[in-house]
Amino acid sequence: MTMEEMGRALRYTAAYRPLLDTPELQTLRQLLDGLAAEDGEGAAEAYAKLFYLLRQGGYHSLGDWLYDRLRDESSPYAQLMERGGQDLELEKTARRELELFRTLAQTDWGTELAKLEPTAELPRWMAECPFTVESLTDFYRTHGSGLFARCRAFLWEDGELFPVEDPDCPGPEEMLGYELQRDQVIANTRAMLEGKAVNNVLLYGDSGTGKSATVKSLLSLPGFERLRLIEVQKEGLADMPRLIRTLSGRQLKFILFIDDLAFDQDDKTYSVMKTILEGGLEKRPANVAIYATSNRRHLVRQTFSDRAGDEVDASETIQEKTSLAERFGLRIPYLALNQGEFLELVERMAALYGVEMDKQQLRTGAIRWEMRHPGRTPRTAKQFIASLHLNNKE
Repeated sequence: MTMEEMGRALRYTAAYRPLLDTPELQTLRQLLDGLAAEDGEGAAEAYAKLFYLLRQGGYHSLGDWLYDRLRDESSPYAQLMERGGQDLELEKTARRELELFRTLAQTDWGTELAKLEPTAELPRWMAECPFTVESLTDFYRTHGSGLFARCRAFLWEDGELFPVEDPDCPGPEEMLGYELQRDQVIANTRAMLEGKAVNNVLLYGDSGTGKSATVKSLLSLPGFERLRLIEVQKEGLADMPRLIRTLSGRQLKFILFIDDLAFDQDDKTYSVMKTILEGGLEKRPANVAIYATSNRRHLVRQTFSDRAGDEVDASETIQEKTSLAERFGLRIPYLALNQGEFLELVERMAALYGVEMDKQQLRTGAIRWEMRHPGRTPRTAKQFIASLHLNNKE
């Protein structure tokens, strides 16, 4: 393919049209035009500018830059592959353009330029391409594109998705205790990844027992690469139906995570949550599940006046307020440990974090710590272990 032919093909890019607006490809077009017109000086200037732009972005080759942009760009072809759809004309166009990008990446522009400007001392970059059409297509099918290809954890705030580049996701080795509870959560999530119908999940119980950590740790499990976690604040529940619609039909699986969920008596978002979980006309997509944590089993705060008021159907009102939790198909209790379980957890955690101490001394210290910090939970155990590290440093 000649320089003129490559320049013409690049100008006619359709499936990946937005890439033409980037400074890198605008400069590449200038380089192609200069080489086609045998304008050595103009081509050399464009070449030098392109080298600068690539290095400024941290790239050592045009191929590496293209690979990142093709994955990050939420193109029509990427969306089609992610959703498992079919559009023969779009597929043909996109594949032709991807082959063009491969040719551009593999072209030794320094050698081409040397034919016109043999005395020009210009920097070089590698003429290589890190992707094929099939590997990039497989990437779209597995990881999607755009935000969902770059990150696996997100915040839903003010009706927008914000990527979390470095989420706080504990690894499996850090999750000690409550194995039976976590196994239920993992099994439900694995079933969703396998395309099966699953339940929404409510993890309820004492504070510090690891409910939130259980959900966040799902992202660190092997084989769960197609899982995305979106944390939704209670204030954002009203916008959740709109978010769910945007996720429908994708090959990726999404957990909408609501941490520390609880409602007051007259909370307006209560009815919204009921509709989202079950009962609305709009069906929840099979690739979306809602996982919530709460310190309250029934989610809705009750007062004695609820039971002693003058309402005729007070019992029905109470039942209505406590029915929300029942709309979660899987309800998993996280209760405080007994003393034996707590001490066993402390020992395991001490081994994990490299604490060397006499077993009886460790247990005695843990009991004293727990008496001053009520709650036999993983959080209390971790705080105790951290205190031992601090004392050792002192």
